[in-house]
Amino acid sequence: MMSTNRQRRTALVGAAIAVIALLAGCSAPTTNDGGSPDAGNAADFSSTKLALIPGGAHPYFQPWVPGGDAAVADFGIGGVTFNETGEWDQTKQNAAIDALAAQGYNAFGIFGVSPTDINTTFAKLKANGFAVASLASCPAGDVNEAAFCLSTDTGEAAYLAAVAAIEQMGGKGNLVHLTGNAVDSNTQRRIEGVQRAIDETDGAVRLLTTVTDIDTDLQSAQRAVSDLLAAQGSEIQGIVTTAYNPAVAATEGVTSTGLDIKVIAIDDDKLILSAIRDGSISGTVVQNPWGQAYVGSYALGALNSGCEMKKPGLYVDSGSFLVTKDNIDSYDGERKAKSMQLLDSFKNEYLNCS
Repeated sequence: MMSTNRQRRTALVGAAIAVIALLAGCSAPTTNDGGSPDAGNAADFSSTKLALIPGGAHPYFQPWVPGGDAAVADFGIGGVTFNETGEWDQTKQNAAIDALAAQGYNAFGIFGVSPTDINTTFAKLKANGFAVASLASCPAGDVNEAAFCLSTDTGEAAYLAAVAAIEQMGGKGNLVHLTGNAVDSNTQRRIEGVQRAIDETDGAVRLLTTVTDIDTDLQSAQRAVSDLLAAQGSEIQGIVTTAYNPAVAATEGVTSTGLDIKVIAIDDDKLILSAIRDGSISGTVVQNPWGQAYVGSYALGALNSGCEMKKPGLYVDSGSFLVTKDNIDSYDGERKAKSMQLLDSFKNEYLNCS
């Protein structure tokens, strides 16, 4: 049974890398942002004033800015603003949303601070006639009051990362999971994804610990990683990180200590990519925040112009991609190609504009 599962993991990781290399090798045409084709648009989106609103300041959301700008240029959206003043407090985020609505913004792409309360905010916006999407995170539970959710399938991304880490560990040993806010529904899905990969080893890999609530800022993550490596570094064979700041901190910690720990990170911070190139860590799983903003902006513009979702509250996976030394120079091509596929799906499958 163990041999079969190891073969399955090997095949999964190898297939993921092969697909990335194949798709990324096809260069996509470029336009204003230097990486996406001009999708064109028959409808008039000029009346749409778009607000992209993360839960607060965080490096993950920075690609939303060029993604929104590219959508304005490509689709004729009337304007876009990026507002991160929510400070990871739902009440403050709601106040920021209300202020933007009062300023004439009429379409909202939101990463809700509270996955259990954000549906109330979505429902209020819809009741007032605004187009609203949940970007980068879906509400907790089975109900999404936004028109759609465009987000990473965080459980599958974490599973992919854990499978890759276990393979690098030789299929046995102690694995540590470093992640974000424990009450975030994304975090819970990631914990489940990592555990699923571990369960497939039939006991050959043990989850040594899961460290949550260390993604607020880099300093908190660095302290947590430093303490972990000082106390248990010799017992750890692998680390999988499923949140941005812990990924950077784990990369720094393992590189500086020289411990023989296999690391699979998340996202594509420059430090992480550099560490993959020089072999300090094994790889990372990148997400698609640029595509969330670009495609989400198009869909919000369409909704604001009279289109409707064929299935209200639809969840759409924005994509996740394993990056190793083998495909580090080409992975972004597949990510941009995925964004164009998502755009086509919204135009031809998800939206009814008749």
